[in-house]
Parts: sequence; C-alpha cells; structure tokens
Amino acid sequence: MSTTVATATTTPRSTGPSTAESIWLVAEREIASKLRSKVFLVSTGILFAIALVAVVWGSIAAQTRTDTPVAVTSQTASVVDGLTGIKATEAPSTAAAVAMVKKGSVDAAIVPAANGGAFDYQIVAKDSAPGALVSQLSQSPEVKLLEGSTTDNILRYFVALGFGLVFLMAASTFGGTIAQSVVEEKQTRVVEILISAIPVRTLLAGKVIGNTILAMSQIVVFAAIAIVGLSITGQGELLAGLGGPVVWFAIFFLFGFVLLASLFSAGGAMVSRQEDVGSTTAPLTILVVLPYMLVLLFNDNPLVLGIMSYVPFSAPVAMPLRLYLGEAAWWEPLLSLVILIATCLGAILIAARIYRNSILRMGGRVKLSEALAG
Repeated sequence: MSTTVATATTTPRSTGPSTAESIWLVAEREIASKLRSKVFLVSTGILFAIALVAVVWGSIAAQTRTDTPVAVTSQTASVVDGLTGIKATEAPSTAAAVAMVKKGSVDAAIVPAANGGAFDYQIVAKDSAPGALVSQLSQSPEVKLLEGSTTDNILRYFVALGFGLVFLMAASTFGGTIAQSVVEEKQTRVVEILISAIPVRTLLAGKVIGNTILAMSQIVVFAAIAIVGLSITGQGELLAGLGGPVVWFAIFFLFGFVLLASLFSAGGAMVSRQEDVGSTTAPLTILVVLPYMLVLLFNDNPLVLGIMSYVPFSAPVAMPLRLYLGEAAWWEPLLSLVILIATCLGAILIAARIYRNSILRMGGRVKLSEALAG
C-alpha cells in the first residue's frame, strides 16, 4: 500500500521596495518637484548670474588696479628693476623712505637690511607688506611691520563674503522650502498616504537627501563658474589659493546642510498651517544668519574666527576662510569636521523623533517638549 503525500506549491509573496529604494523614491520626488518649480529655476539662474558677474568684476578690478607705490634708496633701487606693477620713488635716505611709509605716500619701502641680516635689504610696511611686491622678489626678504597687522584687506573680506553668501542662500532657501513642503503634505493629507507605504524615518531621509543633492549640485556649478571664470580672466593666482579651501568648503557644506535640512524638516512637522511655519523655523534661521554675520564682521579677528571655525553652524564658512588665509594648522579642519559630523548625527536623531511624533498631529502648533516626549 503506497502513501501519496500532497505538497502545496507556495508562491513568493510580493514585497515592497527596500528601505534604500524607498528613500531614493522620495528623494526623486523632491528633486522632480523642485525642477518643475519656476521660482526655484529662476532663483537658481539669478544666483549663477551673480556668481558670473562677480568673477568678471574681479577681473576688471584686477586689470584696472594701479601700480603699487614703493620707496627705495640708492642702495636698493636695483631691487625693483624689471618688476611689474611697481612704481618706485627714490628717497635720499633710509629714514626718508620710512617716513614716506608712515605718511602713507607709499605702500612700502625697500631699504638696506639692518644689523647685517641674511638679506641685503628689507621691506618696511605700515600694517601689511604689499603682496604684489613680495611675490615678485626672487628671495623672501625680512619684513618689518611698523604697526600690528589688521588683515582687513578687500580680498579677505570678499572671500569671507563669497563663502558666507553661498552657504546662507542655500541653507535658508532650501531650509524654508523643506519646511513648507512638510506642512503642505500635512494639510493635503498626502503624508498619511506616504507613511502607510513607507516608514516615517524613510520619508524624512528621502526629503533630506533629495534637497541635499540639489544643494550640492548648485555648489558644483558655482565652483565650475569660479574655476572657468578665473582661468579665462587670467586670475590664476587667486584660483590657486582658493583650490584647497573650496574643496573643504564643499565637504563642510555637505554635512552642514544635512544638519540644517533635518532641523527644518522637524520644524515644519510641528505645525499644520503655512502661516505658522515661521514660528518654528525662525530660531533655525537665526542659527544660520547669526554665525554668517559674525564671520563676516570678525573676518580680521583671528581669535573670534578660530572659535567660529569649531562651531557647527559657522564652521562651513569660518574654517575654509582660515585655510585660505593660512591661519589653520593641518589638523584643525579634521577636528572641526569631526565635531560637525557628530553634531549632524545628533541633530538627525532629534529631528527624526520630532518628525515622527508630530507629522500626524493636526491643529495647533506642537510644543517642542511634546514632540520630543512623543
């Protein structure tokens, strides 16, 4: 007698997208919605046009710059022979040449070296030695400053302004857009459909990643405009000095933007109306604007600038500026980046908790203590 065993054929269950696929789907949705927005495209085009105009203006300013006035003596007159962009005036003596510097009639004086130094001559300047003069000398002579350096030159200010404006515009523009997008999804109940298919954290991650990709794309275009523009307009020296700091700026910008995007998403989840977005995002806007203003105002203060280069909200601007100025040791950007990444991870965890506990709560504004407590 034989026994027949019936076996059931099982069909594999259809599974939904993985976490990574879900995150990318949300990111694609964010990118597509921005690229369809005329406001976003027009504002981006205006920013790129401003960057191009700045490069062209810098080239015109460099070409129309007058020669650097320098005082020399009969013993040092031969030093400036053949130098370009230098207007030499011979003084009857070393004391007379130094007096011209003090009066401000010349930017620097080249006088015989005192006390039998290693060089035959030295540069005497009031607060900073003219770069156009020092860079053309075959040797690096001793530099004697009559006053402490104030380091408030125009180039320093504009480099600080450039880094600061790019980070400020990207963070504030995208941050506000992210918060408004979250509120819009709450108002239209779209978020209820989304989180029925994917986890809340996945939705938050996709929104942050999508906007980060767009922001980093803008940075790449800005860098391309700067590199091509400076190369074409013959500003190679400035480009060579900005190369490393720009790379560091892009790295700091990446983590700094993720930090702010996460917090803006959480701020948007705490309200249910577009009119209330400002009440939760205003403190975040201050965290973006205040450090930018401090870096800009104190760009010539090494102490304040050094402190700001370790504060996560100002490090993306302050640290690249210090690297450009040569005021930061090799290990300082690494330490600052570690602090920024640690702060970024902490902000993501807090933002995810606020977002999860607030996204489905309609009505009035959710208090921060309630959002954190769940």
